[in-house]
Amino acid sequence: MSKGGPGALRCLVVDDDAEIRHALQDYLQSFAMQVTAAADGVEMRRLLGSREFDLVILDLMLPGEDGLSLCRWLRQQHRETAIIMLTAQGDPVSRIVGLEMGADDYLAKPFEPRELVARIHAVRRRLGRGEEAASSARREFRFEGWRFDRLLRQLVSPEGVVVALSSAEFRLLLAFAERPGRVLSREQLIELTRAPGVEVNDRSIDLGVSRLRQKLGDAPPRLIRTMRGEGYLFDVQIS
Repeated sequence: MSKGGPGALRCLVVDDDAEIRHALQDYLQSFAMQVTAAADGVEMRRLLGSREFDLVILDLMLPGEDGLSLCRWLRQQHRETAIIMLTAQGDPVSRIVGLEMGADDYLAKPFEPRELVARIHAVRRRLGRGEEAASSARREFRFEGWRFDRLLRQLVSPEGVVVALSSAEFRLLLAFAERPGRVLSREQLIELTRAPGVEVNDRSIDLGVSRLRQKLGDAPPRLIRTMRGEGYLFDVQIS
Protein backbone atom coordinates (compact mmCIF):
# COMPACT_ATOMS: atom_id res chain seq x y z
CA MET A 1 0.00 0.00 0.00
CA SER A 2 1.19 3.56 -0.67
CA LYS A 3 2.20 5.98 2.05
CA GLY A 4 -0.23 8.74 1.06
CA GLY A 5 -0.73 11.40 3.69
CA PRO A 6 -3.78 12.12 5.85
CA GLY A 7 -6.82 12.98 3.76
CA ALA A 8 -5.50 11.17 0.68
CA LEU A 9 -7.96 9.17 -1.40
CA ARG A 10 -8.09 5.56 -0.18
CA CYS A 11 -8.30 3.37 -3.26
CA LEU A 12 -8.67 -0.42 -3.65
CA VAL A 13 -7.71 -1.95 -7.03
CA VAL A 14 -9.28 -5.37 -7.67
CA ASP A 15 -7.85 -7.14 -10.75
CA ASP A 16 -6.61 -10.70 -11.27
CA ASP A 17 -3.94 -9.56 -13.74
CA ALA A 18 -0.87 -8.98 -11.55
CA GLU A 19 0.82 -6.75 -14.13
CA ILE A 20 -2.19 -4.43 -14.42
CA ARG A 21 -2.73 -4.50 -10.66
CA HIS A 22 0.81 -3.45 -9.81
CA ALA A 23 1.04 -0.92 -12.65
CA LEU A 24 -2.15 0.82 -11.49
CA GLN A 25 -0.98 0.76 -7.89
CA ASP A 26 2.30 2.47 -8.78
CA TYR A 27 0.64 4.98 -11.12
CA LEU A 28 -2.14 6.03 -8.75
CA GLN A 29 0.33 6.36 -5.88
CA SER A 30 2.10 9.05 -7.94
CA PHE A 31 -1.13 11.09 -7.63
CA ALA A 32 -0.98 11.02 -3.81
CA MET A 33 -3.54 8.24 -3.44
CA GLN A 34 -3.35 5.51 -0.81
CA VAL A 35 -3.59 2.38 -2.95
CA THR A 36 -4.17 -1.23 -1.92
CA ALA A 37 -4.50 -4.11 -4.39
CA ALA A 38 -6.51 -7.36 -4.38
CA ALA A 39 -6.46 -10.24 -6.87
CA ASP A 40 -10.04 -11.47 -6.40
CA GLY A 41 -13.31 -11.04 -4.56
CA VAL A 42 -12.21 -13.05 -1.53
CA GLU A 43 -9.28 -10.73 -0.92
CA MET A 44 -11.43 -7.68 -1.65
CA ARG A 45 -14.00 -8.67 0.97
CA ARG A 46 -11.25 -9.36 3.52
CA LEU A 47 -9.69 -5.94 2.99
CA LEU A 48 -13.04 -4.15 3.13
CA GLY A 49 -13.76 -5.92 6.42
CA SER A 50 -10.66 -4.47 8.05
CA ARG A 51 -10.45 -0.92 6.69
CA GLU A 52 -12.38 1.77 4.83
CA PHE A 53 -11.91 2.78 1.22
CA ASP A 54 -13.22 5.81 -0.68
CA LEU A 55 -13.07 4.12 -4.08
CA VAL A 56 -12.91 0.59 -5.51
CA ILE A 57 -11.56 0.06 -9.04
CA LEU A 58 -13.15 -3.28 -9.90
CA ASP A 59 -12.38 -5.55 -12.84
CA LEU A 60 -15.43 -7.24 -14.36
CA MET A 61 -13.76 -10.53 -15.30
CA LEU A 62 -12.47 -12.09 -12.07
CA PRO A 63 -11.88 -15.71 -11.05
CA GLY A 64 -14.62 -17.06 -8.81
CA GLU A 65 -17.16 -14.33 -8.05
CA ASP A 66 -17.36 -11.92 -10.97
CA GLY A 67 -17.19 -8.15 -10.86
CA LEU A 68 -20.90 -7.58 -11.38
CA SER A 69 -21.80 -9.70 -8.34
CA LEU A 70 -19.12 -7.95 -6.28
CA CYS A 71 -20.37 -4.57 -7.47
CA ARG A 72 -23.89 -5.42 -6.30
CA TRP A 73 -22.53 -6.53 -2.91
CA LEU A 74 -20.38 -3.40 -2.58
CA ARG A 75 -23.33 -1.13 -3.26
CA GLN A 76 -25.43 -2.90 -0.63
CA GLN A 77 -22.76 -3.17 2.08
CA HIS A 78 -20.60 -0.09 1.44
CA ARG A 79 -23.00 2.53 0.15
CA GLU A 80 -20.57 5.46 0.47
CA THR A 81 -17.76 3.76 -1.48
CA ALA A 82 -17.40 4.87 -5.10
CA ILE A 83 -17.01 2.15 -7.75
CA ILE A 84 -15.31 2.33 -11.15
CA MET A 85 -15.67 -0.84 -13.25
CA LEU A 86 -12.89 -2.07 -15.55
CA THR A 87 -13.54 -4.61 -18.28
CA ALA A 88 -12.14 -5.95 -21.52
CA GLN A 89 -15.73 -6.17 -22.73
CA GLY A 90 -16.44 -2.87 -24.40
CA ASP A 91 -19.97 -3.75 -25.45
CA PRO A 92 -22.83 -1.48 -24.37
CA VAL A 93 -24.67 -4.29 -22.52
CA SER A 94 -21.81 -4.86 -20.04
CA ARG A 95 -21.54 -1.12 -19.48
CA ILE A 96 -25.26 -0.72 -18.82
CA VAL A 97 -25.43 -3.73 -16.50
CA GLY A 98 -22.43 -2.50 -14.52
CA LEU A 99 -23.97 0.93 -14.04
CA GLU A 100 -27.32 -0.60 -13.11
CA MET A 101 -25.57 -2.71 -10.46
CA GLY A 102 -24.39 0.51 -8.82
CA ALA A 103 -21.07 1.39 -10.46
CA ASP A 104 -20.37 5.13 -10.59
CA ASP A 105 -18.34 4.91 -13.79
CA TYR A 106 -17.05 2.40 -16.32
CA LEU A 107 -13.80 2.16 -18.29
CA ALA A 108 -13.08 -0.42 -21.02
CA LYS A 109 -9.65 -2.03 -21.37
CA PRO A 110 -7.23 -1.15 -22.79
CA PHE A 111 -7.24 2.39 -21.41
CA GLU A 112 -4.80 5.20 -20.72
CA PRO A 113 -3.99 5.36 -16.98
CA ARG A 114 -4.32 9.15 -17.17
CA GLU A 115 -7.93 8.72 -18.28
CA LEU A 116 -8.58 6.60 -15.19
CA VAL A 117 -7.18 9.38 -12.99
CA ALA A 118 -9.45 11.88 -14.74
CA ARG A 119 -12.47 9.63 -14.16
CA ILE A 120 -11.51 9.18 -10.49
CA HIS A 121 -11.43 12.95 -10.07
CA ALA A 122 -14.76 13.31 -11.90
CA VAL A 123 -16.42 10.70 -9.66
CA ARG A 124 -15.02 12.42 -6.57
CA ARG A 125 -16.35 15.77 -7.74
CA ARG A 126 -19.83 14.31 -8.32
CA LEU A 127 -19.96 12.43 -5.04
CA GLY A 128 -18.23 15.18 -3.10
CA ARG A 129 -20.90 17.79 -3.68
CA GLY A 130 -22.71 16.73 -0.53
CA GLU A 131 -19.47 16.83 1.43
CA GLU A 132 -18.65 20.26 0.06
CA ALA A 133 -22.11 21.49 1.04
CA ALA A 134 -21.41 20.33 4.59
CA SER A 135 -17.96 21.94 4.50
CA SER A 136 -19.41 25.22 3.25
CA ALA A 137 -21.68 25.28 6.32
CA ARG A 138 -18.76 24.62 8.68
CA ARG A 139 -17.47 27.61 10.61
CA GLU A 140 -14.18 26.25 11.95
CA PHE A 141 -11.61 23.92 10.40
CA ARG A 142 -8.97 22.19 12.57
CA PHE A 143 -5.87 20.57 11.08
CA GLU A 144 -2.40 19.69 12.41
CA GLY A 145 -3.00 21.83 15.51
CA TRP A 146 -4.16 24.87 13.50
CA ARG A 147 -7.62 26.48 13.79
CA PHE A 148 -9.16 28.36 10.87
CA ASP A 149 -12.36 30.34 11.54
CA ARG A 150 -14.16 31.30 8.35
CA LEU A 151 -16.49 33.83 10.00
CA LEU A 152 -13.76 35.66 11.89
CA ARG A 153 -11.44 35.14 8.89
CA GLN A 154 -8.87 34.10 11.45
CA LEU A 155 -6.04 31.56 11.40
CA VAL A 156 -4.65 30.49 14.79
CA SER A 157 -1.38 28.58 15.12
CA PRO A 158 -0.89 25.49 17.34
CA GLU A 159 0.76 27.88 19.84
CA GLY A 160 -2.36 30.07 19.96
CA VAL A 161 -0.92 32.90 17.87
CA VAL A 162 -3.31 34.66 15.46
CA VAL A 163 -1.77 34.73 11.97
CA ALA A 164 -2.93 37.60 9.77
CA LEU A 165 -4.31 36.65 6.37
CA SER A 166 -4.86 38.89 3.36
CA SER A 167 -8.21 38.59 1.58
CA ALA A 168 -6.57 36.57 -1.20
CA GLU A 169 -4.87 34.24 1.29
CA PHE A 170 -8.15 33.78 3.18
CA ARG A 171 -10.03 32.79 0.00
CA LEU A 172 -7.25 30.40 -1.02
CA LEU A 173 -7.03 28.72 2.40
CA LEU A 174 -10.83 28.40 2.49
CA ALA A 175 -10.80 26.69 -0.92
CA PHE A 176 -8.22 24.20 0.37
CA ALA A 177 -9.92 23.66 3.75
CA GLU A 178 -13.25 22.83 2.12
CA ARG A 179 -11.57 20.25 -0.15
CA PRO A 180 -8.86 18.42 1.84
CA GLY A 181 -7.15 15.53 0.12
CA ARG A 182 -8.21 16.66 -3.35
CA VAL A 183 -5.85 17.74 -6.10
CA LEU A 184 -6.97 21.20 -7.24
CA SER A 185 -5.69 22.56 -10.52
CA ARG A 186 -4.74 26.21 -10.88
CA GLU A 187 -7.83 26.68 -13.06
CA GLN A 188 -10.05 25.31 -10.28
CA LEU A 189 -8.36 27.50 -7.68
CA ILE A 190 -8.82 30.56 -9.90
CA GLU A 191 -12.57 29.86 -10.06
CA LEU A 192 -12.80 29.15 -6.32
CA THR A 193 -10.98 32.32 -5.27
CA ARG A 194 -12.50 34.89 -7.62
CA ALA A 195 -13.82 38.08 -6.05
CA PRO A 196 -15.46 41.20 -7.55
CA GLY A 197 -12.86 43.59 -8.93
CA VAL A 198 -9.99 41.16 -8.23
CA GLU A 199 -7.96 39.58 -11.02
CA VAL A 200 -6.81 36.03 -10.28
CA ASN A 201 -4.42 34.12 -12.53
CA ASP A 202 -1.93 31.26 -12.40
CA ARG A 203 0.80 33.54 -11.08
CA SER A 204 -1.34 34.93 -8.25
CA ILE A 205 -2.34 31.39 -7.23
CA ASP A 206 1.32 30.32 -7.06
CA LEU A 207 2.22 33.42 -5.04
CA GLY A 208 -0.72 32.85 -2.72
CA VAL A 209 0.31 29.25 -2.10
CA SER A 210 3.90 30.38 -1.39
CA ARG A 211 2.69 32.95 1.15
CA LEU A 212 0.32 30.48 2.81
CA ARG A 213 3.15 27.99 3.15
CA GLN A 214 5.30 30.60 4.85
CA LYS A 215 2.53 31.47 7.31
CA LEU A 216 1.81 27.80 8.01
CA GLY A 217 5.51 27.19 8.63
CA ASP A 218 5.06 24.61 5.91
CA ALA A 219 8.40 22.81 5.73
CA PRO A 220 8.52 19.33 4.18
CA PRO A 221 6.46 17.20 4.43
CA ARG A 222 4.24 20.04 3.24
CA LEU A 223 0.63 20.63 4.22
CA ILE A 224 0.12 22.15 0.75
CA ARG A 225 1.74 19.77 -1.70
CA THR A 226 2.67 20.58 -5.29
CA MET A 227 1.41 17.85 -7.62
CA ARG A 228 3.56 18.15 -10.74
CA GLY A 229 1.46 18.81 -13.81
CA GLU A 230 -1.76 18.69 -11.74
CA GLY A 231 -1.95 21.53 -9.23
CA TYR A 232 -1.98 21.57 -5.42
CA LEU A 233 -3.15 19.18 -2.70
CA PHE A 234 -4.06 20.23 0.86
CA ASP A 235 -2.72 17.09 2.54
CA VAL A 236 -4.46 17.22 5.95
CA GLN A 237 -7.28 15.62 7.90
CA ILE A 238 -9.91 18.24 8.79
CA SER A 239 -11.70 17.95 12.11
